[in-house]
Amino acid sequence: MWIVPMTACCGSYDLNKKFLLKGKTDTMHIKDFAASQSGQNFWIKLNIDQNGFYRVKYDDELAAGLENAIKAKKLSLMDMIGIVEDSYALSVACKQTLTSLLRLLNAYRHESDYTVLSHVTSVCLSVNKISTDANPDLSSDIKQLLIKLLLLAAKRVGWDPKDGESHLDVMLRSLLLIALVKLGHDETIKEGIRRFHIFLEDRKTPLLPPDNRKAAYLAVMRTVSTSNRTGYDVLLKIYKETSEAQEKSRILGSLSSCPDKDIVVQALNLMLTDEVRNQDAFYVLGGISLEGREAAWAWLKDNWDHVVKTWPSSSLISDFVNSTVSPFTSEEKAAEVSEFFATRVKPSFERALKQSLERVRISARWIDSIKSEPSLAQTVQQLLLQEF
Repeated sequence: MWIVPMTACCGSYDLNKKFLLKGKTDTMHIKDFAASQSGQNFWIKLNIDQNGFYRVKYDDELAAGLENAIKAKKLSLMDMIGIVEDSYALSVACKQTLTSLLRLLNAYRHESDYTVLSHVTSVCLSVNKISTDANPDLSSDIKQLLIKLLLLAAKRVGWDPKDGESHLDVMLRSLLLIALVKLGHDETIKEGIRRFHIFLEDRKTPLLPPDNRKAAYLAVMRTVSTSNRTGYDVLLKIYKETSEAQEKSRILGSLSSCPDKDIVVQALNLMLTDEVRNQDAFYVLGGISLEGREAAWAWLKDNWDHVVKTWPSSSLISDFVNSTVSPFTSEEKAAEVSEFFATRVKPSFERALKQSLERVRISARWIDSIKSEPSLAQTVQQLLLQEF
């Protein structure tokens, strides 16, 4: 047991309260300092500016008040970030529903700040991944909801740099375009491919500056298949020709993002050649598509002895284990992985393996929780119908 300093504000940062949580439970009476707040102006935010090391779970009524405060821009940037991070963490821990997390995310649809949207985008991509495994029939609608959430900010920054824009707008443009491509937004993918073909004709074209190339490369790879591998071959050619380290990393991080499993395997095989420096292998590993998870795991098992011999560094082996194991979301897969490494685990990557298996089991529990949510489908449809 330890004493936890608690802070709270109600309707305004001017109306705040501090107290010490000395036991396992305590009660804070807000009547005195919240008497003037009512209706949509009523909201409570605990842990002001996220100064305390704890998560906060709000009931539906209090969460609705915070959603109104988010829409009205009443909260600080740190609190905007903290609310979504708390809600996401609690959902992953099965202490809050995905339904409530989606309602909260929807409140950020008019947000334009890079710092806040970087966290929101990360949560959106994680939700997309887990919903694909937890509820395949509903995943398409959830994906459209997440796209709708990010699209307003993406349209504001667009593809083309603007005079006088800040470096944060440049970063936001890249962040949102990459996220929309990963979520499968057709318009963004088509535009990325269009600009990529212009880039092939003129490598100095202003239509595809370096900051936007990763989105275009990912868009190209979404259309690549074994029967139509032109995009892969062209990107590989650019990779071999360029001497710029950033350009090489952008391409390596895109090659394994293809939905075609055979192409993913080819990208992984590339790491075993002299074309890729050992320290750059993690770019390929970090880009593996959801569709390529099983192929990457099979590849690791088939090439394990070669991998250990080629990359003796413990950190690189840890990267391999994390990247090929962590994306899975079932207890069955965790058992399969444990069995494979039963006679192969070494102290150099034992911790990474345990952490990866823990992530798999956490995801498995999260999926079971999502499957039992009775109102998820109804909430998704309601949010999709809302006018932005």
